Amino acid sequence: MGSATVIREIVLDTETTGLDPKTGDRIVEIGCVELLNSVATGENFHVYLDPERDVPQEAFRVHGLSRAFLVGKPKFADISEAFQEFIGQATLIIHNAEFDIKFLNAELSKCGRDPLMMDRVVDTLAIARRKHPGASNSLDALCTRYKVDNSKRTKHGALLDAEILADIYVELTGGRQTIFELTESKKQKIETRVAAIQVGSRPLVLDLVVDRDEIDFHATLISDIGEKAFWHEFMLTKLQDKTGDSC
Repeated sequence: MGSATVIREIVLDTETTGLDPKTGDRIVEIGCVELLNSVATGENFHVYLDPERDVPQEAFRVHGLSRAFLVGKPKFADISEAFQEFIGQATLIIHNAEFDIKFLNAELSKCGRDPLMMDRVVDTLAIARRKHPGASNSLDALCTRYKVDNSKRTKHGALLDAEILADIYVELTGGRQTIFELTESKKQKIETRVAAIQVGSRPLVLDLVVDRDEIDFHATLISDIGEKAFWHEFMLTKLQDKTGDSC
């Protein structure tokens, strides 16, 4: 019997100094959560990065990471190898993936490393928009919709957001309920089939399959046992049942 297939996925989020790496914005935090068959393993990758530039107030209000806090933290080039080793060839699960991928590829390009291809990326924002067209599909909105605890999310944080997204991703793809739904589906089919069975009386009386010698032997046996024979009680019950049915 072969071993079950193990699917490795990485839920990923970044925080940045702004909206566009082409204008000089940089990554200040990366958070990754490992999933094996849609279950978090506890293996994470998390790092704060020195962006080698200022952090605008607009960005600081979003994630709360100041220039003073980030000075002295490793630069992306320092962690690029460890980052790529952690993600390996796994599928990347990202909310609004285009944003994070363009920043990561800009940083990888500065290090002379190969870019991340979009064909290995699952965008949970795109999935949510297909499932809930016209509704808000922000991370907070999805937490409310799927009852995922986001009480610690007072500000954006790459690792915290990746952990939250891991729960949302499982809900979006139905991973937690797969076995339950299959079981319930089978149960429903069985119950439907059983309910459809009509149980009634036998339309034909079966022919007697004992001969006279066997009947005589049985009568003799009952007589020898006497009044304590179970057969007397059985016949009395059958007579009472028949009398009751006729009332």
